[in-house]
Amino acid sequence: MKKILENLTRDLLKSFSEETADVQHFDNSPLPDKNEIYQIIEDLRFLLFPGYFCETGVSFDTIEQQIGYRVAHVYERLKNQINKESLHSCKFPNPSCNHCQDASGLAAQSLISKLPDLRNILDEDVKAAFNNDPAASGFDEVIFSYPGLEAITVFRLAHVLVEHGMALIPRIMSEWAHSRTGVDIHPGATIGPGFFIDHGTGVVVGQTTEIGKNVTIYQGVTLGAVNFPRDSQGNLIRKTKRHPTIQDDVVIYAGATILGGNTIIGRGSVIGGNVWLTESVPPNSCVEIAKGELTIRPRHSAETKPGSAVNRQLDKI
Repeated sequence: MKKILENLTRDLLKSFSEETADVQHFDNSPLPDKNEIYQIIEDLRFLLFPGYFCETGVSFDTIEQQIGYRVAHVYERLKNQINKESLHSCKFPNPSCNHCQDASGLAAQSLISKLPDLRNILDEDVKAAFNNDPAASGFDEVIFSYPGLEAITVFRLAHVLVEHGMALIPRIMSEWAHSRTGVDIHPGATIGPGFFIDHGTGVVVGQTTEIGKNVTIYQGVTLGAVNFPRDSQGNLIRKTKRHPTIQDDVVIYAGATILGGNTIIGRGSVIGGNVWLTESVPPNSCVEIAKGELTIRPRHSAETKPGSAVNRQLDKI
């Protein structure tokens, strides 16, 4: 076994070459720590929803101390992770340059400074969930247990970092939420307040999607691209509007697929379940699949009566 392991090690080392440089990381530039980022998300959720996501209770007597501690803690840890991404992506590394470190501090400060505004937006998201879901017993249930709200919360945090030109950390954040909720929102999308995702599983929102205010979507909805344009050399053209625009007060039901950067869903429209849409619709439209022929008959028809040949075959399965 020792010889086998030595041979396997040698073969693996041979694969570490210039030809496979894209899938290895041997230089000295650091990479963000995913587990550290996950903990930062949890701390930020505590700051956005104080009293909900903590092991100890929060009271008005202790809130100032607890918030102050979390703010300082998040700032230092987030600054460190942002600095790692900045150094990794820096095209002109210089040991004596402090630009990345200074910029990282400003980015971390910017995210924390926007938390009050994000709290106001998330307040509208929570109310949208409660007002549009008769199964919701109250705001506590929405905040504690709705996967859609968790995904939206992380998106709104990650989007602030995207606005600072970051890519890796926001994507790590969004994929953390995706793995927990089944909701895949690219951090580069633009989403207005009062956004409600009911059930959530299977929802996909692409990078250049624009969503207005008070929009509701259900499980399995895809806001995606029709195709991926390429240049004359066959390389993907990345900085284009590839995903749809959803205006205010739109409802999109389960399983609908809306594609294309030129596709605009007009304000107040309703998109029915399982619709496939690649063209714009005017405001206050109702889009649905025409009813096909549906046959309903008694369960115990001739071929499925007890003792019939069909049922005898089913009994064997």
